[in-house]
Amino acid sequence: MVIIGTKCQIETVVTQDQTAQAIGSGALPVFGTPFMTALMENAAMTCLQAFLEDGQGSVGTYLDVKHSAPTPVGMKVTAEAEIYDANDRKVMFRVRAWDEKGPIGEGTHTRFIIDNEKFLAKCNAKLDK
Repeated sequence: MVIIGTKCQIETVVTQDQTAQAIGSGALPVFGTPFMTALMENAAMTCLQAFLEDGQGSVGTYLDVKHSAPTPVGMKVTAEAEIYDANDRKVMFRVRAWDEKGPIGEGTHTRFIIDNEKFLAKCNAKLDK
């Protein structure tokens, strides 16, 4: 059973490879939004993992995030996910991120609990003719 209020934090130190410039989502060497959202999703996935049975996983299905401040290369960023609602296989999170100087982003994220084998079989069936 998923427990409302469970939180998880993930940290990274921004590298040149994690910049908007490097991924092509912007022209400047600052922490890229795709990397911030990935860190938030990672925190949510990690938070949910403790509640899953063998053979289960989770997939992100919705992300609504605001990236509100830049972070330079070399600065630590922390992302946190908190479960605020769960209904059968659907689990919803509040996500936020901050660097050493303050908040840089926030929003919501939804994940669905899946059976890994069934999910991969359905995905790979797309390759069948």
